[in-house]
Amino acid sequence: MTAIDLDEDRLNIEIRKFLKQVGVTSQREIEKAMRDAVASGKLSDAVSLDAKMTLSIPGLGLEHVVEHKFDVG
Repeated sequence: MTAIDLDEDRLNIEIRKFLKQVGVTSQREIEKAMRDAVASGKLSDAVSLDAKMTLSIPGLGLEHVVEHKFDVG
């Protein structure tokens, strides 16, 4: 396998497109899940929700986890 020259500008654009897609679709899914939980009575007034996002790129051996606590009450 030969080494390649990375086009840093192209790489940056591709990463940004991916992260934008992840951000927009993830926000929609979180909002929908929270609305559904409120509508069904599963979400109480004062609640904290733990969230975890895992980014994996198997071809690079990358596994990156981001954790967050949503305080929605």
